Amino acid sequence: MPEMQAPTQIEVNTLGDYLEVMSKAVFQTGISWKVVESKWPQLREAMRNFDIDAVATLSTDDLEELAQDTRVIRNRRKLAAIVHNAQQMIDLDEEHGGFKNYLRSQDSFESRVKDMRKQFKFMGNMGCYYFLYVVGEEVPDHKDWMKSRDSKRRK
Repeated sequence: MPEMQAPTQIEVNTLGDYLEVMSKAVFQTGISWKVVESKWPQLREAMRNFDIDAVATLSTDDLEELAQDTRVIRNRRKLAAIVHNAQQMIDLDEEHGGFKNYLRSQDSFESRVKDMRKQFKFMGNMGCYYFLYVVGEEVPDHKDWMKSRDSKRRK
């Protein structure tokens, strides 16, 4: 089985940058990453270029309209999750004096992932790993982390 190429890390300048990376992880859950990548430019446009305030204030009617938009992956639950995640990001940014401060408020990678899974919708272990890696946070070696996850599942 060929290994997947590591995603490109970004320099985060706004909360919207965090939201875009997290949203990509949300959309990739259960869907081919290649499909998500191929749709991303149009999806990004439909999602208000991930302007966090614009996404956080999307109404039920806006979500219904997006669910009919062929530019997006039309999963209502994921679309609603992205709105929730935008709202949650804004709240955590305010609560911690910056979203980066929230990300670094946990004492270990495992506790960070556990908290992110609690705070954000459609963010599993791999989505959290992907998100943290892409936004430049410290993550363990992927192969080692996967082995540790496998050994925990076998117990």
